[in-house]
Amino acid sequence: MAATASGPPTVFPTVLYADARAAVRTLTEAFGFAPAAVHETADGQIAHAELSLGNGAVMIGPKGTGSAYDRAMAEGGPVGVHVVVADVDAHHARAAAHEGVEILVPPTDQEYGSRDYMARDAEGNIWSFGTYGPELPA
Repeated sequence: MAATASGPPTVFPTVLYADARAAVRTLTEAFGFAPAAVHETADGQIAHAELSLGNGAVMIGPKGTGSAYDRAMAEGGPVGVHVVVADVDAHHARAAAHEGVEILVPPTDQEYGSRDYMARDAEGNIWSFGTYGPELPA
């Protein structure tokens, strides 16, 4: 069965963090994500968070829970996520001002027509933001 681009998104990157609360703070404050859902444990730790930007979202969780997903990701290392944004320079300025974000590549015009930049969060995950978005089948 072939997937189509109509309807809500069907792909959600999931990133685990040693400090999921700090990750949620960075992604919302520096990168402009909005909390769609944040679930906490009885002791106030982040159990699971869903953060949206545009018509996409990422799921954030804690490392070290012992769950099947946590065990599978234990050797996974950092991930890379690309996010389409309309104003790369304004987005970059917001991210660059946030402690814990390392800008790896400043806003750059690409030969294929995109303008983008790349950043690393405090736990080593790579986030690229740009005007390019893949064309999906209708």
